[in-house]
Amino acid sequence: MSAPVLQNDVFLRALMREPVPYTPIWLMRQAGRYLPEYNETRGRAGSFMGLAQNPQYASEVTLQPLERFDLDAAILFSDILTVPHAMGLGLDFAIGEGPRFAHPVRTEADVQALAVPDMEKLRYVFDAVATIRRDLNGRVPLIGFAGSPWTIGCYMVEGKGSDDYRLIKTMMYSRPDLVHHMLEINAQATQQYLNAQIDAGAQAVMIFDSWGGVLGEGLFQEFSLAYTRRVVAGLTREREGRKVPVIVFTKGGGLWLEDIAGCGCDAMGVDWTVNLGSARARVQDKVALQGNLDPMALFGGEPAIRREARRVLDGFGQVGAGGHAFNLGHGISRFTPPESVGILVDEVHNYSRAFHV
Repeated sequence: MSAPVLQNDVFLRALMREPVPYTPIWLMRQAGRYLPEYNETRGRAGSFMGLAQNPQYASEVTLQPLERFDLDAAILFSDILTVPHAMGLGLDFAIGEGPRFAHPVRTEADVQALAVPDMEKLRYVFDAVATIRRDLNGRVPLIGFAGSPWTIGCYMVEGKGSDDYRLIKTMMYSRPDLVHHMLEINAQATQQYLNAQIDAGAQAVMIFDSWGGVLGEGLFQEFSLAYTRRVVAGLTREREGRKVPVIVFTKGGGLWLEDIAGCGCDAMGVDWTVNLGSARARVQDKVALQGNLDPMALFGGEPAIRREARRVLDGFGQVGAGGHAFNLGHGISRFTPPESVGILVDEVHNYSRAFHV
């Protein structure tokens, strides 16, 4: 069966730096705990993994923010840690504590035992992609995603989130060979994982290098960007007769914009510490930019939200030639008032239409 005609492709056009009538917007973690309907669905699912591993539930929560807000893209509801979970590390989400692995990678034997998982173990993700595409019925594009090899590796070694990255950095400095071996496996797995999402119907993909910014100069290029580049180089870049854009986002990556823009991606996400106009000048418009409102601005009330949205749009420059997808500089906070998101979407659409040339 042929896919339904895409009714709103402004997001995809912006990522490919093609003409657009306004600046498109979507939000990282736009399907999440700030929405009461998400919490209700998660309650029925019984747990985060119960939600993520059920294609019908995953589609339901993916579409929930689109029912509230005039967003220009949907993003698959899943988690970046599904790949190491499929490797046998035992992922669990404790309430109030975030993700944890029952079997973290701490020794040489642990590293040597790692292998690219059979993608059939992740069939629930690909089934979710196909289900969401069907349920979207061409409304907006669907974004697939994965964690970067480095970010996934950090979780694999630390076993959970970290304040100081002591365990992964200890291994990196003392046994860089082990970390490189792990990252190579992660890169192969991530490439296969994203291509399977594209095969299932993802129309753009994003690589979250959430922890790349904790590395120093030189080490970022060696342990994070090199493996992200390998993933990007092996991705399917055309499906259903159009390009499949690739977005790379390194939180805290403002020092290395030129390097990241050279990794082969079509678009680069930036956090709120980066001025979009300066970023455009540094990368010479070779890639589109995504971002980059501080998520905390959504707590400032309507005047502040509208003012800060305009500040981001003004920073990028006039609309028309594409090249900018509005987003937050990181995931939306669970405490965000839903009405604040509605104000933001309204301001981005209306102001950017007036800013069009």
